[in-house]
Amino acid sequence: MTVDSITLIQPDDWHVHLRDGQMLKQVAAYTARQFGRAIIMPNLTPPVITAQMASEYRLRIKQATADYPDFEPLMTAYLTDSTDPVEITQGYKAGIFTAAKLYPANATTNSAAGVTDVRHIHGVLEAMQGIGMPLLVHGEVVSEDIDVFDREAVFIERIMDPLLKDFPELKVVFEHITTKDAADFVASHHGRLAATITVHHLQINRNDMLVGGIKPHLYCLPVAKRERHRQALRLAATSGSDRFFLGTDTAPHAVGDKESACGCAGIFSAPHALENYLQVFEEEQALDRFEAFASLNGPAFYGLPVNKKTITLEKVIQTVPDSAGTEPLNVQPYRAGDILSWRLQQ
Repeated sequence: MTVDSITLIQPDDWHVHLRDGQMLKQVAAYTARQFGRAIIMPNLTPPVITAQMASEYRLRIKQATADYPDFEPLMTAYLTDSTDPVEITQGYKAGIFTAAKLYPANATTNSAAGVTDVRHIHGVLEAMQGIGMPLLVHGEVVSEDIDVFDREAVFIERIMDPLLKDFPELKVVFEHITTKDAADFVASHHGRLAATITVHHLQINRNDMLVGGIKPHLYCLPVAKRERHRQALRLAATSGSDRFFLGTDTAPHAVGDKESACGCAGIFSAPHALENYLQVFEEEQALDRFEAFASLNGPAFYGLPVNKKTITLEKVIQTVPDSAGTEPLNVQPYRAGDILSWRLQQ
């Protein structure tokens, strides 16, 4: 049976990088036009480490998304070795922080101030466990002796599994999982462990990034893995399990930075996030499970109500533009130049 349109409860994006300054003003509307809420990553320069910084950043986001006044940014705290548990607790109880983010030091963009050893934040984690505040985890171990494609699997063994045993009531989101190892691990831990899955990790593997010449606009961290891992993620996302939900990890960088000698890590998937996710669910013959993944599972895990609005996607062909913005902050959208089979109705 051919489906011409699909209407669902407005989704949320549980992992978003909006940056700051002019880039924030340029990209924020792409997220706000689709999603009711978004978990905002705190890895700015300097990072968002206090409730006051989060409140000020939230105001800048609301100003940048003024055309979508119902959009709700959900702010997070950037954890460091010296984070004060009182600051986190008070920020959460005041409704400023929704969650706190664990970046292993030097694991990804603007993570140099991140946690060098999880034992340094045991006091913070104990406080978070006590108040029911979720911990969001970038799950990679960064070490010269660990291959970049093995970072996530090693993290599960060395960090995630012990952390869950040390804090048996702590709610944890294993963010942007990229491996079968992670999908299986999350599926086996019911109740307090969940995971976000990006659309690009559902659609690309490492061959897409490396074969026929390096594609810098497909470079992200955690990096895309083998095809068997991509297939495992697709199975998890479309399984109907409430342990998995939508998180784009959209991460804009100017074209010049992406195409430089070092190349910044991040994929700007926000402009057509829902259309790409929906394409995956259609290919997997799981359209009936898309609303749960996009709109229901995340709020249930965070203890938030579902959105009241609905959105509709139509079976209408569209082409992804080659760029978003102008120099020096021109950003190339994910799948630029490709033809999509769905379109968000405006």
